[in-house]
Amino acid sequence: MKYSVGVDVSKDTLHACICEIDSQQQVKIKTSHRFLNSKKDYTALMQWFTKHRKQDVPLVICMEATGIYYEKVALELYQKGYSVSVLLPSKAKRYMQSLGLKTKNDKIDASGLAQMGAEQSLALWQPLGDYFYKLGQLTRHHEQLQQSRTVFLSQLHAIQHSMIEVKEVVKHQKKVLELIEKQLQETLKAIAGHIKANVDVNRKVKQICQIKGVGLLSAATVIAETNGFALFNSIGQLVSYAGYDVIENQSGNQHGKTRISKKGNSHIRRIMHMPAFVAIQHHQQPFKSLYNRVYDRTQIKMKGYVAVQKKLLALMYTLWKNDCAFDPEYKGKSGNDEPKPLFLLGSEGATAEQDEIKIVPIKTGTTQDELPYNESPEALFLLDQK
Repeated sequence: MKYSVGVDVSKDTLHACICEIDSQQQVKIKTSHRFLNSKKDYTALMQWFTKHRKQDVPLVICMEATGIYYEKVALELYQKGYSVSVLLPSKAKRYMQSLGLKTKNDKIDASGLAQMGAEQSLALWQPLGDYFYKLGQLTRHHEQLQQSRTVFLSQLHAIQHSMIEVKEVVKHQKKVLELIEKQLQETLKAIAGHIKANVDVNRKVKQICQIKGVGLLSAATVIAETNGFALFNSIGQLVSYAGYDVIENQSGNQHGKTRISKKGNSHIRRIMHMPAFVAIQHHQQPFKSLYNRVYDRTQIKMKGYVAVQKKLLALMYTLWKNDCAFDPEYKGKSGNDEPKPLFLLGSEGATAEQDEIKIVPIKTGTTQDELPYNESPEALFLLDQK
């Protein structure tokens, strides 16, 4: 027997539904209730759990990752010792479609989440640590500033090439761009300072940045989005979390396109694009060889770039977990706890000698930013190498 609570979260309200599943695997809805999404009502929510269940029977709580609105209630329940599962909205939607539900409202969504939690053994949620949560806020703010900069640059280009150029509009656009550029630099300094404030993180980031193409901003984004890789026990889990897992479309004699799922953290995939591109352009091994093999087989450049992105991400995970630095010249064992997943990602037909990587203590030198580690910890993601 097990109790399950589904919580449909919005900005202002929580619609909760509790159900039980018995030894015959029969799911029964017990009751539902609406609460405010406020700290005061979280206590009432937990009292409601207590009232409608037997204390010696396990209880799981299931909710969707609705923006940031779920975070406070999920954290409160986690800190009180409850088992909390947070689902991607697409996963919950597919489950509810499988139940044949045609109507959608908050109460029905809550009951569907409750039934899903009762029938399935879902992965438990745990919050990011304060350090990585703050780092994530900084890296996402930098990403948003970059996107805004691109928008305003496009608008300025359009205005300057239009039939009639309005000088006042051009002046305002340039001022906005100057402000964004200033905020980008301030955010980069804040990220560098936050990294430097933690000795262990600073050391590991420097080691990761010895890979040509990986700058401090790239490493900071990846570790922030993964809570310092604390949520993962294998490379496969990390690859799936980032949306790099492969989806096949094959049935009988029909062979559709094979592609990555993209059902994962888009911030990681976005930041990994440029490191992969630079690693290939500067012939960083073993990534250049991997790109060439994939391109020769598929004749599609993007598949080669994606394979390199996956391998870079897997290598960053390995270096972080083993607290080691990168050396592309090594021809023996890598020392990786999971060498096969790391070196087989997107590289079918490769030999171990072609792909294996040496892991050694960190050496002095320069990062992808082309500045010494001990002189410029603030140097970030400058990609115009010689």
